[in-house]
Amino acid sequence: MARTNHCSRRQLLALIAAAAALPRARAQTSEIKPATRAAGDWPTKPIRIVVAFPPGGLTDAYARLYAEHLTAKFGVTAVVENKPGAGAIIGIDAVAKSPPDGYTLLMTTSGTVWQNRVLYSKLPYNLDKDIVPVALFPSGPLVVGVPEKLGINTFRDLVAHAKVNDINMGSYAPGSYPQMVADQANRNDGTKIVTINYKGESPMWIDIASGQLQVAIGSFQAFNTVASRGVKAIGVTGAYRSPKLPDVPTLVEQGVAGRLVQLEGGLPLMAPAGTPEAVLRALSEVVVEGANTARSAQLRETFAIPNKPKNLAETRADWARDVPVWIKVAVDLGIKLD
Repeated sequence: MARTNHCSRRQLLALIAAAAALPRARAQTSEIKPATRAAGDWPTKPIRIVVAFPPGGLTDAYARLYAEHLTAKFGVTAVVENKPGAGAIIGIDAVAKSPPDGYTLLMTTSGTVWQNRVLYSKLPYNLDKDIVPVALFPSGPLVVGVPEKLGINTFRDLVAHAKVNDINMGSYAPGSYPQMVADQANRNDGTKIVTINYKGESPMWIDIASGQLQVAIGSFQAFNTVASRGVKAIGVTGAYRSPKLPDVPTLVEQGVAGRLVQLEGGLPLMAPAGTPEAVLRALSEVVVEGANTARSAQLRETFAIPNKPKNLAETRADWARDVPVWIKVAVDLGIKLD
């Protein structure tokens, strides 16, 4: 398969990263009510947000905007540090082993802290004991995209094609939603889909546009960056259609069986276990307050996300309800990544 030349690939990667980033204007302190201290003498020094993926995607965009909101709220510097690699294990490990003092946080995808506890036989941390949720940023419906030249219009068309052809599906991390969808199709429908794992979704969509991949699943914004380069949407995941793609049916509407395609993950903000409860509440309150700013609304509009993150208590309730469902799906599929 032909590859794009180095220059065009680099330019398109830069375009995706730029589209994911909101304008780097000064944080709108008029929308975030300042607070001198949240809990006791916290915070008194910079807060580090470790993103377990490269710059340019939704996880990174949420983290950078949240960092601005933290700075506006507490008057201390909040910085984002991208630590991609090993299916997010590197970034998660860095946070799990940090002091539980509210100065080191994690932004990652839900799969890396939900399913990974059963997808990997051994991890350098305990996902049940070493980190705790602060908030879950919504991701909205994910887009299933294919090159137009394949002549595929629905997910059922894709399944029929994949039964007689070896095809590659891009995944933005090992064990992520796309890999689980591919594995489910292979098991249920007899397809021959090989998952190709990337460090984030930007390079994955580049390879869809160049024809090196036959299918990918990811955020609307990243898909939309390559939509004009011969990539089409054939479905969306979750229980409702994307606000930006109202004519594209969900996989559920297309009759794809299984609990997996009905589920909606997200981007968890997490802290080391043992972080004081008052600090966790303060961090969560900034998420909720920041979600009502104009810049947050712009981010959700860019990524076609109709809902807002919830507070700490609601996040914990959703976590307790949803995580066992995701784990059961992963166990039933029997995927192992090591």
